[in-house]
Amino acid sequence: MIKQLEKVLMPLAESIGKNKYLMSIRDGFLVSTPLLIGGSIFLLIANFPIQAWIDWLESVVVNPTTGQTLASFISKPAGATFDIMAIFAVMGIAYSFAGKMNTNKIFGAAVALVSWYLIMPYTVAGNIEIEGVEHAVSLTGIPLGWVGAKGIFVGIFCAFISVHIYTYVERRGWTIKMPAGVPPTVEESFAALIPAAVVMIVFFAVNLIFGFLGTNVFEIIFEFLQTPLLNLGDTLGAMVVAYLFLHFFWFFGVNGGSVVGAVFNPILQTLSAGNVAGEHHIICQQFQDLFATFGGCGSTLSLVIAMLLFCKSKRITNLGRLSLVPGIFGINEPIVFGLPIVLNPTMLIPFVLVPTINIIISYFAMAMEFVPICSGINIPWTTPVVISGFLATNWVGAVLQAILLVLGVFIYMPFIKMMDKQYLAEEENTVEEEDDDDFSLDDLSFDDL
Repeated sequence: MIKQLEKVLMPLAESIGKNKYLMSIRDGFLVSTPLLIGGSIFLLIANFPIQAWIDWLESVVVNPTTGQTLASFISKPAGATFDIMAIFAVMGIAYSFAGKMNTNKIFGAAVALVSWYLIMPYTVAGNIEIEGVEHAVSLTGIPLGWVGAKGIFVGIFCAFISVHIYTYVERRGWTIKMPAGVPPTVEESFAALIPAAVVMIVFFAVNLIFGFLGTNVFEIIFEFLQTPLLNLGDTLGAMVVAYLFLHFFWFFGVNGGSVVGAVFNPILQTLSAGNVAGEHHIICQQFQDLFATFGGCGSTLSLVIAMLLFCKSKRITNLGRLSLVPGIFGINEPIVFGLPIVLNPTMLIPFVLVPTINIIISYFAMAMEFVPICSGINIPWTTPVVISGFLATNWVGAVLQAILLVLGVFIYMPFIKMMDKQYLAEEENTVEEEDDDDFSLDDLSFDDL
């Protein structure tokens, strides 16, 4: 069975891992990660799960003229990151993709942003009250919805298409050549003029066509592509299937998080941004990071605890001691490659089963409202268990994490005890062999000479 799985999964993992589009999406989203975590710190302060604290923030008036409270000011850094996260995504993806296309990264990111804005509707609709009567108004401006989570998928397409067009024109030689002696930055700027202009013309034409049709690209993509994908991603089945593949890849020594995350993480991050905006999504980036696994892939923090509590062989207990602190902070390479879990049939079942059980129990706990859904606050995946659950939900989420951690210990226990019995026998045999090989002068006799 393992050989058959290897034949199927290894080529798939290799093709996904080398796909320049998926790699660009994965690397591009990393640009926004430190910014979103920074914004999440302020969002966490503004929404710390203690009602008395929230009430106090809302009671402190900072600007009496506008009535703005301390809570609104503390929430502003989150808006400066989450509300415009698609801008970071477009810039990062285009920058990464331009590097893989062997063209100028800065200009690649720039033309992607320009092309994205070219097809964006500059209309902000709303209501104003005049003498007690509400009137619908439409103003010129950039809608925050389209530069936030709603605009991510259009931005991904713009990044790839614009860089492709830019590269095509550049490779055809349709560039302005400058004489020798011109500074390199000036030469690069003029060389990018024609390719950038062609990109702008193409996206202007696209925007014009959709304008004649009475709509825009953002509305079409959001309605027919992004919304169905988000609805699919926000399901228990999608999460379980994604994690089955993720852990099968890890079993063969391939970083499953990178392979599966390249496809699934953009959906999860969009769902998380929706939670920040007040939507209700159980499945999101924080659900994956904080409730699916504890201590890294396979939820191996439970395994480390089982190793320390129930095992006797020096190989396993020493490895458990070395792996405990890294495991608390979500780093488990010592276990994955040192135990090992990779290509170890004994550990395959619990390695896949424990995260799956965590996902199912957490999902139904949130669906039945025993535990609040994740707020969307970007808690770093290295945050220790229980603390992360408290910050993402409240004390009930912390209790759920603790229960799942203990449950994982008992699931791993019979499997690691089988390995422990094997290692213990090997260690005893090694000691006996060493005793047999010992040389002592007391064993020498001269009676027979």
